[in-house]
This record gives sequence, C-alpha cells and structure tokens, in this order.
Amino acid sequence: MDDKKLISDAMNFVSDLLENNSGGHDTAHSLRVYKNALEIAGNEPGCDMTVVSLAALLHDVDDHKLFDHENNENAREFLSNSGVPNEKIEEICSVINSVSFSKNRGKKPETLEGKIVQDADRLDAMGAIGIARAFAFGGEHGRSIEESVMHFHEKLLLLKDEMNTESARKIAESRHAFLEEFLSHYYEEIKSE
Repeated sequence: MDDKKLISDAMNFVSDLLENNSGGHDTAHSLRVYKNALEIAGNEPGCDMTVVSLAALLHDVDDHKLFDHENNENAREFLSNSGVPNEKIEEICSVINSVSFSKNRGKKPETLEGKIVQDADRLDAMGAIGIARAFAFGGEHGRSIEESVMHFHEKLLLLKDEMNTESARKIAESRHAFLEEFLSHYYEEIKSE
C-alpha cells in the first residue's frame, strides 16, 4: 500500500464528496484539519501518521449533519476499495468516531491518533476560521446571527479547555483569545443598535 497515493486519493475522494457543501464542512475544512493534524502529530512521537492522515481527511465523509449513514459507510467503502486492510480500516474508523463534538462531549479518545485528530478538528472551529464557519453553517441552516453567536457559548468557547495535546493547547490559546475579542466587539456594536 503506497501511503502517498492513498492520501492523495483520499483528498480527491473528499473533494468529490464535499465539493457542494457551503456550511463549513467542505473540502477546505477537511484539508485544514489534515494540516492541523500533521502539525500536532509532528510533536507526538509514536503516532501512526497514516491513521492520523486518513482519519483527518475522512472525518466528515459520514458526518451525521451531512449524511444519513451508519457505520462510516463512505469511509469504509473508500478504504476498502483502496486495499486498506480491515484491521487498519477499523482503527481509522475508530478515530473518526472520536472526533464529533456533539457525540463525544467530555470524552477523551483512547488512542493518541484519536486525540490528535479530535484536536485538529476542534482547532478549525476556533479563531477567525471558526467564526467564519459558524456563520456559514448558521446561514445554511436558517439560523439568525444571534442564534449563530449562541453557538460560540454552546461550543466554540469550550474547546480550548478540551484539547488533548500540548501543541494543540498552545494553538488554541490565541484562537480562543480571537473568539473572545470578536464577541467583545460584537456585543459592543449591538449595544448601539
């Protein structure tokens, strides 16, 4: 199994599957999570880079917000068709299943790879990109600006304290500060309306 080709094929698969998403769960998001995961994994010796890479890229291909699938149907089909051994498919799917904030609230992934990919995804919900994604998702789902701002309090502002790895915690600090600064400006501006 050629890991470089497999990762390239996964990028193409994700691009084809998520190309029409405008709510923040698009190809660009998956690629940012992949990049974040590689950055974190670089500071975590002993992790399986293939599992981290593929789980990061494929983490949204069966997301319940986008697909009505069970048991990682899209990810499993891609991995199986790519010749990935069943044991490795199970490992990758286990990591994918540990990522979702709503389904894993307060739970720490059992594996280092799971911790890395969970952190990588959560980092993309913070900072400037997290703000953009919150409003994109809100707009796509008919939420008002005020309802989207509530999402900051229900999720985004909680993420900093839920990071698993030291390198993710460092990145999260500045992104969290940016979220707080945005909200400070937002509340100041709506006071004058």
